[in-house]
Amino acid sequence: MSFQLPDLPYAYEALEPHIDSLTMNIHHTKHHNTYITNVNGVLGGENGAPIKGLSLEAMQGAVATLPDNIKTAVRNSGGGHYNHCMFWTVMGGVGTANSAPFGELKEKIDSTFGAVEEMKKLFNTAAATRFGSGWAWLCVAEDKSLYITSTPNQDNPLMTGIADKPGTPILGLDVWEHAYYLKYRNLRADYIAAFWNVVNWDKVVENYESALSGGTAVFDVPLA
Repeated sequence: MSFQLPDLPYAYEALEPHIDSLTMNIHHTKHHNTYITNVNGVLGGENGAPIKGLSLEAMQGAVATLPDNIKTAVRNSGGGHYNHCMFWTVMGGVGTANSAPFGELKEKIDSTFGAVEEMKKLFNTAAATRFGSGWAWLCVAEDKSLYITSTPNQDNPLMTGIADKPGTPILGLDVWEHAYYLKYRNLRADYIAAFWNVVNWDKVVENYESALSGGTAVFDVPLA
């Protein structure tokens, strides 16, 4: 078994003008693909037995218990593969999906944060204050409550024993500079604000419903 780069569910230019096509192309074909190459190297290597047969989701939860000789590589590259697979699917071109949360998720956001705009403010702060590289997340906790957190590097909340606040992410934003620097330079806050224009709330709602039933975010993980 080896992982393959998933196709994007839209063209590279589909998120313009909010996220530019060149960034999307490089981010997908270079950065994401490198994480896949590296985690496949562990899978096919002499020390890969502890992760062989694990799904990408299960691999995240196993990171803390892996042997030291593969833990860092799986944490960084297996995490990077999972995070990017999810990231691509929670975005879409303007007008191609619901532009705001709805249904039970909307009700839960309102009851948890007071309003969608208040949730966005907290999410924006988590994304903007993540020092260096990392991710911001909207998550479902074990008790089915919603919360916002951020993680460094390619960590994610599925990494029990590593994440400060473990849970099931349903929306994530990449705040590594490679995700925005070509267009936004050092203005991370502008990139974060633009992100809300391309969030695919249909997918986020689907992820929320999956999390409530004990699953994780819904996306394809192509294998060779």
